[in-house]
Amino acid sequence: MIKIDIISVQPGMFGGFLSESIVARAAKKGLCEIDIVDLRKYGIGRWHKVDDKPYGGGPGMLMRCEPWFAAVEAVAKPFSRIIMTTPAGKKFVQEDAIRLSGEKHLVFMCGHYEGFDARIETLATDKYSIGDFVMTGGELAAAAMTDAIVRLIPGALGAGVEATRSETFSFDGGILEPAQYTHPPEFRGLKVPETLLNGNHAKIDSWRKASARERTIKERPDLCGG
Repeated sequence: MIKIDIISVQPGMFGGFLSESIVARAAKKGLCEIDIVDLRKYGIGRWHKVDDKPYGGGPGMLMRCEPWFAAVEAVAKPFSRIIMTTPAGKKFVQEDAIRLSGEKHLVFMCGHYEGFDARIETLATDKYSIGDFVMTGGELAAAAMTDAIVRLIPGALGAGVEATRSETFSFDGGILEPAQYTHPPEFRGLKVPETLLNGNHAKIDSWRKASARERTIKERPDLCGG
């Protein structure tokens, strides 16, 4: 089982995420345990302050050191991976999800306001971004990464481990998965490729590999080195 703690100043954002879909089912099966930690519990003073004006001036507010060090130290173990969500982090990819799904304990640090006091970065073992854009906080990034990780835990997907092996970024060396079709065989003049209907599994496998390569070259040439 993997334990995931998500530290956030807006814990209410995770309500629907934790009660629906694969993540909720995995938790019910005992495959994972996810707790949301309210950073304000470790805030300073009567008003549980977690932010302050930056030294040297500038817009916005920065997250203070004291609440973050207290919160992380309260939940972390010697073997924990402490993950900071930050635009400065490495772009999170499927290989990271696979690696982290094998860990025992993950702690997500969700940034907010103008970001973290730089000293808070010393807590992190990993820093990740989900793309080259800015959001108001790290909660959605933490939720996205958690979903990507949890669905890889053996038993989380009803279709089993084979379902993840044939997916985009896991298919045939890390390219897009092939085009897929279901019923009806023809809709508004758009037909399912005949190869998928003939029951010849060798030809179907060959078609899927070719389709995956074609889709990747067209949609994501960067995955092919282009």
